[in-house]
Amino acid sequence: MARKALITGVTGQDGSYLAELLLDKGYDVVGVVRRTSADRYERIEHIRDRLKLVDADLLDPSSLVAALEVSEAEEVYNLAAQSFVPTSFRQPVLTAEFTAVGVARLLEAVRQVLPEARFYQASSSEMFGKVVESPQTEQTRFHPRSPYGVAKVYGHWITVNYREAYDLHASSGILFNHESPRRGLEFVTRKITDGVARIHHGLADKLALGNLDARRDWGFAGDYVEAMWLMLQQDTPDDYVIATGETHSVREFCEVAFSHVGLDYREHVVTDPRFLRPAEVDLLIGDPTKARTQLAWTPKVDFATLVRMMTDADVERLATQSTTVSSRGG
Repeated sequence: MARKALITGVTGQDGSYLAELLLDKGYDVVGVVRRTSADRYERIEHIRDRLKLVDADLLDPSSLVAALEVSEAEEVYNLAAQSFVPTSFRQPVLTAEFTAVGVARLLEAVRQVLPEARFYQASSSEMFGKVVESPQTEQTRFHPRSPYGVAKVYGHWITVNYREAYDLHASSGILFNHESPRRGLEFVTRKITDGVARIHHGLADKLALGNLDARRDWGFAGDYVEAMWLMLQQDTPDDYVIATGETHSVREFCEVAFSHVGLDYREHVVTDPRFLRPAEVDLLIGDPTKARTQLAWTPKVDFATLVRMMTDADVERLATQSTTVSSRGG
């Protein structure tokens, strides 16, 4: 009989890759979607007929109970959140409701309905914030620098608390930045590759960015969802840093992306103070030793390959748009 999994945030970048992975492993997958005025299923359109989608909301406990009852899930992956850091400064209370208290609502629903289920919480490297040591490990002290990071710290610790208080099989993956062609356009990596594609096709000439010297540990989302699954296959629940162990600057990301289409980023990238954060996180780099030794997990896609993959996808996506614009001009 097929194993059953429930994924919140199934329409997001990570949710779509995780759903693919689980379906390929023969799971029955139930995806939780929020009822909104505009359905946004483009990331899961190619697998939508293989998924069961249920309406539920992290702000509404009774809907979470109902979704769990319908799913009969053996594995629950909580990937839903307000996940864009700049938005968390503009909407700190909403971010707390979704990204912090939402985790408690879901854990409580799991405890009531499916206490034997294994639970995964999407923690974040943004919890480290103003880092006290590099690289960061599972033992590194948290010092979040955004309402998003603060909310993620609550989500992380409430998961630990439910594990210890109620003996739930609940694990957290402290994931460092992970990107893909499915990344939202508001994130700096996708903003860069989309900008490169626009400039390449003659749809734009400049790309405005914030802090080019911010450094991140960037990996491929498709690799990172495998780590999530591996955590829930362990006999004992635990917390793991998932990272590449390498750090690169936004400037390096630009350099690789622009040069991939034969351009020099210095001729097109301009710095705009509007894109600087009120409190910046300058350097994040994870130590994935524990995941490598205990989960036998290693990332397969390196930094340059990831950047080129994302750039190619955006160049291809915008090719039709540039054709349409040039034909109108003709």
